Amino acid sequence: MPFGYTGKILEVNLTTRKWVIIQPEETLYQRLGGGSALGVYWVLKDTPAQVDALDPQNTLVFSVSVVTGAPISGLSRMNVAAKSPLTGAIGDSQSGGFFPVELKFAGYDAIIVRGRAQAPVYLWIKNEQVEIRTAGHLWGKMTAEVETLIREELEDPKIQIAQCGIAGEHGVRFASIMTNANRANGRTGMGAVMASKNLKAIAVRGTTRPVLADPEKLRKLAHAGVQNLKRSGSYGLSLAGTAGAVNWQNQVGGLPTRNYSSGVFEEYQNLDGETINKEILVKRDTCYGCVVRCKPVVHIDSVRYPVDAIYGGPEYETLATFGSYCGIGNLHAVAYMNQLCNMYGMDTITCGATIAWAMECFEKGKINAAQLDGLELKFGNYEAAIAMVKKIAFCDGAGKVLAEGSARASEIFKNDTQDLLITVKGQELPAHMPQNKASLGLIYAVNPFGADHQSSEHDGAYTQPTERMDALLLNDPQPENVLNEEKVRYASITQCFYAAMDSLCACQFVYGAGWQLYGPQDLVEIVNAVTGWKMTIRDLLDIGMRRIYLMRIFNYREGFTRIDDKLPRKLFHPLIGGATDGVKLKTSDFENALDAYYEQMGLQKESGKPLVEMLKTLNLEIMCAGLE
Repeated sequence: MPFGYTGKILEVNLTTRKWVIIQPEETLYQRLGGGSALGVYWVLKDTPAQVDALDPQNTLVFSVSVVTGAPISGLSRMNVAAKSPLTGAIGDSQSGGFFPVELKFAGYDAIIVRGRAQAPVYLWIKNEQVEIRTAGHLWGKMTAEVETLIREELEDPKIQIAQCGIAGEHGVRFASIMTNANRANGRTGMGAVMASKNLKAIAVRGTTRPVLADPEKLRKLAHAGVQNLKRSGSYGLSLAGTAGAVNWQNQVGGLPTRNYSSGVFEEYQNLDGETINKEILVKRDTCYGCVVRCKPVVHIDSVRYPVDAIYGGPEYETLATFGSYCGIGNLHAVAYMNQLCNMYGMDTITCGATIAWAMECFEKGKINAAQLDGLELKFGNYEAAIAMVKKIAFCDGAGKVLAEGSARASEIFKNDTQDLLITVKGQELPAHMPQNKASLGLIYAVNPFGADHQSSEHDGAYTQPTERMDALLLNDPQPENVLNEEKVRYASITQCFYAAMDSLCACQFVYGAGWQLYGPQDLVEIVNAVTGWKMTIRDLLDIGMRRIYLMRIFNYREGFTRIDDKLPRKLFHPLIGGATDGVKLKTSDFENALDAYYEQMGLQKESGKPLVEMLKTLNLEIMCAGLE
């Protein structure tokens, strides 16, 4: 009997309306952990090469991990994987909340979705029982309304629901998958893939908790987390959420402003955690079993920009992308745009960054008001930004162009608009700046699914020696703003560790190698207490390496090479103002770091192609065909 996981994966074919249960061998779980690595494994194995991301043959995988649902903080997350309609590369996205645990309690470690239903449907899963139900009455509804209708229809208020929104229905390439109407699998357009299959929602309800190998050991680890919370960096998230980063990022010149032209925003205080707590916060929400409680829930009683608490509240990335990126310092407007994205099911990072790009293009005369349906899309014009968010969600007029994401939109607008892009592999950069976090920029470039701020430990964590870094064999701390060989080693090792966390579906606000509540060795002990395995930190890093290799194999098969592991031109131009005034990246430093990264990760320097020898070392020989 497996400990911690069910050993069952549900495979649903929407075209034939049939399903089967797959029971993989234990070794697959031990090598992949679940989550991201497991999802990418199935996408790579079953999605034909070069197929369009919105084709029924694109495999969509919802996956949790061997430790999901264990009674300890930070283990209620879910990964969704498929080919990305935004980038054409592997698509990968994580979210938290309560759906992941409910899926595990309902009897499955993953759901593999194939084909396309003839008309909208939703899956209903209760304690391993599966039903495909009609969803025509749910199509075109807001996310909160869909949740209410399904719970009423199935007569159970405790049902958890994952759904694509209106944006996905209209084919927005950065549409998200929403749970609880406020938790998003936001990046890489997984909501568009879900909608392309006519799968409106997945509703789950389960009452079977996983059996633990060593419940007493896990209880002690959970208790230690509660006792240590106020002494950890995670405690700041309990007080101000991720919005607490706004003030600090502005001070160090790392708050992306006006489409990454500056690292400081003169109205940053309007958007910081203290202002949110004082003006619009209702409470702090949490995920299943987590003591950190980082999730903001806000309410604004306004005729013009009403914000309902059911849609949660803006996180740091959203405050930046709709705020400082766009030169908007109106908190109510930013919170309202966050709500619109959660109502419609859109990634706030790509949506806000795409609008910011369009604003700079407009201000520099590269696109005009006529191309934007008459909107004066200038920095700071929050009314125009709000109007554009709505147009994007419904692919209305100019919104249809921006719904492609900024990289594809630049191909439509032309006129040198590509010079102002802040994208990697077609995905917009999040709100942590490589100009003052050197190794983070490298990971932005090499990350298989595009720029992502949660794919490695940030530079500040390696400025002084710590036990946690020593556990990862990182014992030569470096300044934040250097990109030498040791910093590249730091980037690659922590990338593997973070990839392992995404495969174990462990929250990176709770687990990490820096300021978090639990460190690498704690995570190893938790995995062993749940599963009964005898994993080591090296084993976890190998899980992460396998995930990265599977992704790179997928990308190589789709035509991605070294030329795609690059950063946008804007980062190599000097910033204006604040602590990073005049700072820019250097091409030679980046290219040298890229060479060092490829060598450390066992990749061909000329192409970025994974080496067959490494596949054999990682027991991934079965995937060698993907390199042909």
